[in-house]
Amino acid sequence: MGVIALPRSSAAPLGATLYAEGVNFSLYSRSAHGVDLLLFDHEDDPHPSRVIPINPVTDRSYHYWHAWVPHVGAGQIYGYQVYGEGRDSHRVLLDPYGRGVAVPAGYDRKRHDVAGAMKSIVIDAGGYDWEGDDHPRHPSSRTIIYEMHVRGFTRHPSSGVADSRRGTYAGLIEKIPYLKTLG
Repeated sequence: MGVIALPRSSAAPLGATLYAEGVNFSLYSRSAHGVDLLLFDHEDDPHPSRVIPINPVTDRSYHYWHAWVPHVGAGQIYGYQVYGEGRDSHRVLLDPYGRGVAVPAGYDRKRHDVAGAMKSIVIDAGGYDWEGDDHPRHPSSRTIIYEMHVRGFTRHPSSGVADSRRGTYAGLIEKIPYLKTLG
């Protein structure tokens, strides 16, 4: 397990951002006293191949912890260990801003060991095929983001969803015309 020094890093954007020379990792944690970035060779490794302690003086901006790792690319498996009051620093945490997740064989959410933990994966977002979809170009001041709990939205008989589809994604599809009327 090696510790490496980082030449530079940035708080934005959050998550793991892939560049030609490496990856910038950025995590928001208001209550952390310390953060380690863990790099793994395989999703079920019992130990990280590299542990990168994020320097709270040079690689923390307000509540944003960030690390630059050169020569890392798409497919890199990683996680975080966060230290602070009330935290179990032995647990491997997923990147809440990550775009990919590695689930080891035999995963069980009750397991708390490193080998059995889900981990994040660095994704090359530029490689995604959008199949002709384009950015809507709406300013954020005119954007409404509607979040819902699918089961809760369609489960009750008053939802108007067919009995066999209540509480399911199929039931949500039935509600699309209604959602469109909301604007």
